[in-house]
Amino acid sequence: MNPSVSGSPAIETTESGTAAAASARSAVAATESGVARDDERAIAVIGMACRLPGARDLDAFWRLLDSGSHAITETPADRWDAAALFDSDVSAPGKVTTRYGGYLDDDDVRGFDAAFFAIGPKEATAMDPQQRLVLELAWSALENAGIVPAALRDSATGVFVGAMWDDYTTLVRRHGLDAIDRHSLAGTQRTILANRVSYSLGLRGPSIAVDSGQSSSLVAVHLAVESLRRGESELALVGGVSLNLVPDSHVTSGKLGGFSPDGRCYAFDARANGYVRGEGAGVVVLKPLARALADGDPITCVIRGSAVNNDGGGSGLATPRAAAQESVLRQARGDAGVAADQVQYVELHGTGTPVGDPVEAAALGAAFGTARAADDPLLVGSVKTNIGHLESAAGIAGLIKTALSLHHRTLPASLNFESPNPNIALTELGLKVRTESGTWPHPERPLVAGVSSWGMGGTNAHVIVEQAPVVEAAPQSEADVVVEGPVLWPVSGKSVEAVRAQGAQLASFVRESGAGLDAAVVSGVLAGARSQFEHRAVVTGADAQELTEALEALAAGQPHPGLVTGIDTPGRTVFLFTGQGSQRPGMARELYESSAVFAAAFDEVCVLLDAGLP
Repeated sequence: MNPSVSGSPAIETTESGTAAAASARSAVAATESGVARDDERAIAVIGMACRLPGARDLDAFWRLLDSGSHAITETPADRWDAAALFDSDVSAPGKVTTRYGGYLDDDDVRGFDAAFFAIGPKEATAMDPQQRLVLELAWSALENAGIVPAALRDSATGVFVGAMWDDYTTLVRRHGLDAIDRHSLAGTQRTILANRVSYSLGLRGPSIAVDSGQSSSLVAVHLAVESLRRGESELALVGGVSLNLVPDSHVTSGKLGGFSPDGRCYAFDARANGYVRGEGAGVVVLKPLARALADGDPITCVIRGSAVNNDGGGSGLATPRAAAQESVLRQARGDAGVAADQVQYVELHGTGTPVGDPVEAAALGAAFGTARAADDPLLVGSVKTNIGHLESAAGIAGLIKTALSLHHRTLPASLNFESPNPNIALTELGLKVRTESGTWPHPERPLVAGVSSWGMGGTNAHVIVEQAPVVEAAPQSEADVVVEGPVLWPVSGKSVEAVRAQGAQLASFVRESGAGLDAAVVSGVLAGARSQFEHRAVVTGADAQELTEALEALAAGQPHPGLVTGIDTPGRTVFLFTGQGSQRPGMARELYESSAVFAAAFDEVCVLLDAGLP
């Protein structure tokens, strides 16, 4: 598992340590970001994880966004024969008008460490890969939040997952009735996407699969926010997932005539010719802001408000209605308590369709844009230009993109924009498409953004998010003094192979971190905020090079002076004093002089020993 959230390791604290100081600091009325620390309605995003086209984790996703890259390719041959399925005539039976999409690597769909989750081979085979992805990402998101999953057992932790397709069920049915076994029902039921996580981690909060079409995962975020506000949940895992495994759903979607033939999403652009399907999943961990601050959690951003509504009937069931979109935008802004000109950016639904884009622009301009100064347009963009339309996972992908943009204080470019759609009066609407990566328009102000998601059938969702509150660092005590020298990095897994894989991931993490690596902080994360399993390894090193060499040896299964491996077996702790004369005068003096913690403990022991002498 990745030990970092966008390069910043998450650290779990205790009530007696940093969290107690954070709790005291949270009583302060406000921060530079304008977030009231005791605001009971604000919800903190404290952990995230994703598996997206061209990005297996958060760091890779941010690199994709910040570099202005995309991950759209021709449909892989192991999904279906894209050439045979292609026909430029949308009415051609069994055909689609595009050969392109955003796809996960095959290993991300087929691969699954069933033994890690105590799932047998037959049950794992019967599981929809969407269940596997959500389960893995829920675990990773908790780790990135600095939470040991086992600590949540029997807690009021809610799980909310957006999903709309059942491609794996279609595959199962192709094998006939004889292929159905006792695992098939749980393996293919959409509701189990959430229930599987609750069962595996022993969670007692609400566990709900949400299907509102393409807005499913952002509607799930709204439901989780409300559950946390009511006290129904004390923590929430929220996500969305969508996998394109069979041509059936592809053909079904394509018959509406909404696909981009050239596989590009031209959001708000004059060339807008449809959307390109993508796939993937994302999970975020939500917690009431006041509690997150008190517990010293790593806060990526804050959800200030959200809203959901429906079009209530328009020109057609699948045709969006501007009045309803404008209404949900205003409701979310009202719930968040922010003025229109405080919002600096909106992550669009932005599918790049000739019908949908003008409707969305009109609604956004009326709700946010026209009230702004002429020289301060609202910036907009769409992650669909990078990874395609993830449908039921589109909203969570947009939320994670926006959260990363707030965290890095950088707004990535929206791709494929040259000139505005002639049916979108950008200037009059007070809107501007973000076309290059850079700083936010007003970095001196609190960074506030919106995320939109519209579902076919008219269920609309919008979420208002804000930068994380600025928390003053606790005064450094003697116990916080950093000791220069080698650090210990503990690694564990349920198998030797898992530990080696951890070694490879950590080696990659060290190389990518470069000079910004804080080895002592990572050591604290690995020791205090990660589950400990029976297969163990400890890597030691005084600098990045030594750590990398030892980690690479671990990954390769080779011995190294800075590496110790073994199996933890239950037993009693024994202290052995050899009595063989190995002691020497002045031993441990260097440690005593460099470590305040060791010195204090040593002095305490000496006092006790001296008191017992005759």
